[in-house]
Amino acid sequence: MSTSLYDFEALSIDGHSVPLAQYRGHPLLIVNTASACGFTPQFAGLEQLHQSYGARGLVVLGFPCNQFGSQDPGSNDEIASFCQRNFGVTFPMMSKIDVNGADAHPLYRWLSAEAPGLLGSKAIKWNFTKFLVGKDGTVIKRYAPQDAPEKLAKDIEAALG
Repeated sequence: MSTSLYDFEALSIDGHSVPLAQYRGHPLLIVNTASACGFTPQFAGLEQLHQSYGARGLVVLGFPCNQFGSQDPGSNDEIASFCQRNFGVTFPMMSKIDVNGADAHPLYRWLSAEAPGLLGSKAIKWNFTKFLVGKDGTVIKRYAPQDAPEKLAKDIEAALG
């Protein structure tokens, strides 16, 4: 049974293995993203958080997902290009994953169990659900898709210490 973020690994958007243990000691903001969603403009806010807090240790990780309204149907290359071209994304983007169901990425199974949503639901409800993970690899808080990235600044400041 996994007890911290550091027990997981993921694939970068260009297909390289990323052990999440490499982020030990850094707070992380983990977000399931989509390129054709009403919340897609949040990429700009996420990039702003990356620019504002990255030097102090915050790591923003984007996980594209096509499970909600088929709003990210592209290949990893197409998604990476879209994020860079339209929002100037420089934070790490990972390979497309499922966040719910039988094929859900183990990281997302763990995140949603550690920080259930409204009424205790473990399911991710939509694109741009966000998880703030502390320097110790434990989940601090889950945020709803409609929670704008800039609204997380106070919690990020606290996580940075």
